[in-house]
Amino acid sequence: MPRKGPSWLAGLAALGALMAPAMAQTIAEATLDEHGGPVKSVAVSADGSRALTASFDYSVILWDLRGQEALAHLYGHDAAVNDVAFLPGGRAISASDDGTLAIWDLADERRTARLSGHSGKVAAIAIAPDGRLAASAGWDRTVRVWDLEAAAQVLELAARDNVNAVQFSPDGARIVAGNSDGSIQIWRAADGSQLAVLNGHDFAVTALDLAADGRLAASGSVDETVQLWDLRQSKRALTLFGHEGPVLCVALSPDRGLVASGGIDGTVRVWRQGDGDRLRVWRRHRGAVWSVAFTPDGRTLLSGGADGLVVSHRLDQEPEAGDAEMAAIEAAAPEVDQRGAELFRKCVACHTVTPDGGHRAGPTLHGLFGRVAGTRPDYPYSPALRESDLVWTAETIDRLFDVGPETLVPGSKMPLQRMPDPTDRARLIAYLKQVTGAAGPD
Repeated sequence: MPRKGPSWLAGLAALGALMAPAMAQTIAEATLDEHGGPVKSVAVSADGSRALTASFDYSVILWDLRGQEALAHLYGHDAAVNDVAFLPGGRAISASDDGTLAIWDLADERRTARLSGHSGKVAAIAIAPDGRLAASAGWDRTVRVWDLEAAAQVLELAARDNVNAVQFSPDGARIVAGNSDGSIQIWRAADGSQLAVLNGHDFAVTALDLAADGRLAASGSVDETVQLWDLRQSKRALTLFGHEGPVLCVALSPDRGLVASGGIDGTVRVWRQGDGDRLRVWRRHRGAVWSVAFTPDGRTLLSGGADGLVVSHRLDQEPEAGDAEMAAIEAAAPEVDQRGAELFRKCVACHTVTPDGGHRAGPTLHGLFGRVAGTRPDYPYSPALRESDLVWTAETIDRLFDVGPETLVPGSKMPLQRMPDPTDRARLIAYLKQVTGAAGPD
């Protein structure tokens, strides 16, 4: 019998069981439902027959994917489990908010070692290609490397901020980590010397994956984007837009040239690596999508969500009606100005652009063009802006970012934001016209 978790977790599990029939009516394809909390990580075995999932409910579950049933429930952490991976020899490893890693014997369903060293939570783990080393990403601003046979730390790497994601390169020579300051750091695995720092995200990097050839990396971020990186040249190759809110997970397919992502908006998205075309959009979870993983044959994608479910998505089947409708709506949207979208990422903390977005620190920009400044209801504008009689047009927005708000409207409470490059201002304005429903004079 599996060990029992805390009593409140048993209550959550019971509640989940009661809700399962209702959830099943709205979740298409195979759904695995035994966790009592958000599923933070999904890992698939090398032969595609089994999966491991890690959850906020303190547990790791081993699944038979072909039979769609749980084989084992593993308890051994004192807090939420954030990541899990298969190890050679019928073992697994998990990482937790309790600051430790646990090594498991899957046949005996027991913890065989506990690795301690981090002074904060462990957000992610990665396994070297030969299975002998593990790297752990900590909220103590370190990446730690562990000898799995000796169950001992062998290396400590200093990161620029708390670390949310980590990967080994396919040849095992490099360690790549995503930080809360938006940077990606790369070290030499042999001695811990830093090789490169990649900057391209405006906010925290939440997820990382590397292609099998080691040339391409994908990263997800709080800034709502997925970035593809050319690791040979240490530069960004492509930016993928579409999520409405932070991106929480990414995965690269083994052999089909695809990128998968999940986010706080509750969607799972599949993109083509070469040109960034969005091929599939699924909305089958209730709440955020925390994890995505391809099966080894690349035909199926598994996702874990805040609803405690693990859902499989078949990439070799035609989209269902709801999925097709959503994809068609997104495909019909005008192609956004990519440079303008990149520039606008610095504005998303304060402004929304959709009809139902509402106000944030600043007012919504939906319907901006042709609007008299300071007239949106339910937003506390400064007296200077309310009394300005300014009308937002391409010309006035261009001047706003040319001279700055304090010059255009003295007394405005808008933070100082200037954009000296006229080409960048034009690209930002083009983007705003596309996404704010521009209908007024330009």
